[in-house]
Amino acid sequence: MIRVAIADDQALIRGGFRSLLEAEEGLLVVGEAATGREAVALARREKPDVLLMDIRMPDGDGLWATERIVADPELGGVHVVVVTTFELDEYVAQAIRAGASGFLVKDTEPVELLRAVRVVAAGDALLSPSVTRTLLSQVAAGLAAPADTQRLAALTEREREVLTLVGLGLTNDEIGARLFLSPLTAKTHVSRIMAKLAARDRVQLVIAAYETGLVTPGVVPGE
Repeated sequence: MIRVAIADDQALIRGGFRSLLEAEEGLLVVGEAATGREAVALARREKPDVLLMDIRMPDGDGLWATERIVADPELGGVHVVVVTTFELDEYVAQAIRAGASGFLVKDTEPVELLRAVRVVAAGDALLSPSVTRTLLSQVAAGLAAPADTQRLAALTEREREVLTLVGLGLTNDEIGARLFLSPLTAKTHVSRIMAKLAARDRVQLVIAAYETGLVTPGVVPGE
């Protein structure tokens, strides 16, 4: 059973999400919050697998709440998915940097929302190709420091190849196909890279790929 919490200041949005989620087998809504502070308290009380987090809320917005949830070592199993009205909300990039596991727009198709919850609960990042690549480019463009190549010292050559492909938004299946590996082997490489880089989830690996210079915005290796 995947335990889901919802944080949004609009009761209608919360109700719609709850109805959709509770109608799906294997999903359980464990609570709702209307403010950022309530979202943090809800996360600490229920420790949901996935927390759908609105950005614009009173009494501590979604960014504030995400930062505090991610910083709490007791909430390591809580995966925050930012939900926003606009695809390129000015705060979304900050939320991703703060540790959110992905983001959705509020007009996302119901089937995509359900898929997103399952993907994030499984420990993968919600990295949809189009909008998210634009978002990640924004994140990368905001990195003022030079490429931190020292972080790659612990990685093998193969792991660097895998990290590059993760940075491009490829799934384990796609990475396996590109490098002639089984999806399970690709997943094992990703897990080892996460451990070596102390990354919370796949989104942080994408950020690391940009920060270390393995991936450059607008440049696709091999093309």
